[in-house]
Amino acid sequence: MTAHPPGPLWTGRASNRAQWLLALAGAFCLALGVTLAVDHAWTGVPLLMSVIGCLAAGLLILYGTLAFVYVAVTIDSEALIVRCGHIGLPRRTIRLDQVTSADFVPSITPQQWGGWGYRWRPEKGTAVIVRRGEGVQLRLGDGKMFTVTVDDAENAVRVLRAHLRTLAR
Repeated sequence: MTAHPPGPLWTGRASNRAQWLLALAGAFCLALGVTLAVDHAWTGVPLLMSVIGCLAAGLLILYGTLAFVYVAVTIDSEALIVRCGHIGLPRRTIRLDQVTSADFVPSITPQQWGGWGYRWRPEKGTAVIVRRGEGVQLRLGDGKMFTVTVDDAENAVRVLRAHLRTLAR
């Protein structure tokens, strides 16, 4: 008989539908790059640079937006795991034995962090921001902070605090 790992203590998610509009802009850039590559009205370096520029911009916009359409947060007995977007990248795992405190933050805005996405601010630490609203802020043992926007953040903090008290015993 094999032991099965315990299930998650808490799972949550946050999404941002506005990111789909940016993803459409990325798809348009990709389509324009392909159209330019197929249309031979131009030749030489201008065509090559236009095609490369459109394809690169389209791919960057698509990845940058689709990666942050939503965030999934899981708390299990060992770690808080943050997965972004449909392929789960970027991903961040924070071991609970590294967490010294967990706080509920009722109002987080992208402007506080310099926009959507995976962010770093020297005075605030790192964050995953996919929308405005509530989130969880962790203080780590090395003094750094980590913040993530997620629905039902208040319950996530309750679960984290209860588990941190258990770890402290």
